[in-house]
Amino acid sequence: MITLPRLAGLWAVSLWAVQTLAASSPLALGPGERMTFRVGWGIFGSAGQIAIAVADGDTPDQTVVTTTTGTRGFLKNFFPFEARSTAYFQTSTGLLLTAEEVSTSKKKQTQQALTFDYTARTADYQNQVEPEKSTRLEVPPGQPMDLITALIQTRAWDLQPGEKQDALVIFDDDFYELTIYAEGYETLKTPLGEFKTLVLVPRMEKTEPKGMFKRGSTVKVWISQDERRLPVRFQVDFKFGAGVATLIDYRAPVEPAAVADSTTHSPHASDPRS
Repeated sequence: MITLPRLAGLWAVSLWAVQTLAASSPLALGPGERMTFRVGWGIFGSAGQIAIAVADGDTPDQTVVTTTTGTRGFLKNFFPFEARSTAYFQTSTGLLLTAEEVSTSKKKQTQQALTFDYTARTADYQNQVEPEKSTRLEVPPGQPMDLITALIQTRAWDLQPGEKQDALVIFDDDFYELTIYAEGYETLKTPLGEFKTLVLVPRMEKTEPKGMFKRGSTVKVWISQDERRLPVRFQVDFKFGAGVATLIDYRAPVEPAAVADSTTHSPHASDPRS
């Protein structure tokens, strides 16, 4: 059975995703940008929280994306889980340079890092808790990115309903070949207001399903169709229920992020829901 820490872990393990684009593209997140999601699980509407913060790095041409995930409220007493992942990107290309993650639950602790060498097309995976799992990975063609950021990166795409984009996701040291489908438009009410959204669904169909996809889980993300292209909701469906992450707070970047042009709003229009 999927426990709440497992659900939170699926969001946090997003540290290990590779999005296969024809070439690298600028990061669709900007310094100063912040997103906070409330995670609901079954009857528990506030079971956890995901917070994403973007900042300039310590060196020129570097952007740092920090994602914190954890259980909250009543369920935290029974299923304590906290995770923090830090991803260092080259700003000009959007390429992920290094990703680090630390997590703690009632039964397990993790500490791992992934460092990319794009000349050799390899990645050095270091597991500090279980060093025997450390290894060097072959990196397929594409643009490495954590799963949550990869889904947010779809802001920079101009997908229309019926179109799709391939993605390659890696969990720990295992690659998942996914295809992200644009299923259609849906009007969604959230704590930040009502949005027209594009529904995106990653599927595993190029290879035999494995992991969460083999167990029948599905993932969806709703991207607002205004000028900000906000990921207003994520959802993971399991056989034993669904976990839903809803955007409840948003802070715009200092400079506009690289998002697709809206056909219904001016790119520079203000929005009172910010």
